[in-house]
Amino acid sequence: MKDILKVYVPLAVLVAISVWVALALIDPAPPSRVTFASGNSGGAYYALAQQYRERLAESDVEVEVLETRGSLENIELLRSGKADIAFVQGGLATAADREALNSLAGMFHEPLWVFVREDVGVTGFSELRNVRFSIGPEGSGTRALAVQLQDEWGGDWPAASRGIESGQAAASAIEAGDVDAVAFSASINAPYVQRLIDAREISLLAFDRAPALARRTRALDPVVLYRGIIDLEADKPAGDVQLIASVAQLAIDGDLHPAIQSLLLEASEDIHAGNSAFANAGEFPAPQLVDMPLSNEAERYWKNGPSFLRNYFSFQIANFLERAWVFLIPLVTLLIPLIRVAPPIYRWRVRRKIYVWYSDLRELETRGREAASDSERDTVLNDLSSLQKEVGELDVPLSYTEEVYHLRSHIAFVRDLVKGLYARDAGEHPANTA
Repeated sequence: MKDILKVYVPLAVLVAISVWVALALIDPAPPSRVTFASGNSGGAYYALAQQYRERLAESDVEVEVLETRGSLENIELLRSGKADIAFVQGGLATAADREALNSLAGMFHEPLWVFVREDVGVTGFSELRNVRFSIGPEGSGTRALAVQLQDEWGGDWPAASRGIESGQAAASAIEAGDVDAVAFSASINAPYVQRLIDAREISLLAFDRAPALARRTRALDPVVLYRGIIDLEADKPAGDVQLIASVAQLAIDGDLHPAIQSLLLEASEDIHAGNSAFANAGEFPAPQLVDMPLSNEAERYWKNGPSFLRNYFSFQIANFLERAWVFLIPLVTLLIPLIRVAPPIYRWRVRRKIYVWYSDLRELETRGREAASDSERDTVLNDLSSLQKEVGELDVPLSYTEEVYHLRSHIAFVRDLVKGLYARDAGEHPANTA
């Protein structure tokens, strides 16, 4: 066991040092905590961010969900480094945003709901320039999208067509006749959307040219609110309504760790892949419906799916192996010669224990042959007995016992040789006397 330890412990230490150096050089581990900019606490963004928080918690990644005013604030938080992940309404990213930020995919539709009082006689979006039209406050995603569409239609849009009321306040204003039309970029489940769908003398404006708008503006998609989808028995709506929708995308800081991106992508397939009012199951996540460049990890994921290791290991183990694999080849290259050289070194150490005695045995044989008296030979025989005793106490593995016995037989041979010199000298004395 001592020989084994003396051979293999230094090799184990060398391997441990190599592993430590490799770990110091591999890519850093993913963070255990990230920040998710969502929206107001009553909105779809915030509720969905909570779902992502729960999913990432399963992989021991803590998600802090920030309540915000919406997409434009989310973009600013991403650019300032105060958020790592955010929902961003499609069509709002600037050229500078596209340089600094990335998208993982489009995740769900956010229709632009435009409600109009029936008594104003508006039948198309372009006619809204002539009425009191509320599109939300500065900095809101709804206002940004409405202004973008107004610019697409062209012409002058007066201040009256860009009012600032939003949410429940806007719904109350149109019901009271204080404004003629309102716009919301929101989920179908938003309470103010449901409120105005049920309101009397207020109609939902259709976008007959939604496909053309989608072709002209990236991250917009034509959708249809099908007849009866809100209430089949009450037949709401009473007919199909063509709408234009932005696509909410999951945006990230360009430096977000790829492993966290992969977790988000895995979660997105479960959270957003089901049926909705505007998409069939499997239509989302949609990597093509984005207006910011996909991250490298997202491109890889949507092309090849989860990594091979992720299919078989937990997030932590798979991530470690994915980061460390680049060092496995040189490490294995180092280990192979070390493993191959260890057994010969071990055999050499064991045999050295045996062969080292042959130097003493040869010396004793020489002394025995050169002895000029019986007393000198007796000394040699005593030394041979001591040597035989020491060799008999030699501890070697069973597989090397044969070589020990060879040594002991050789010691016996030298003893017999020395004893034979007694007989030779005894035979020479009478002859000399004669």
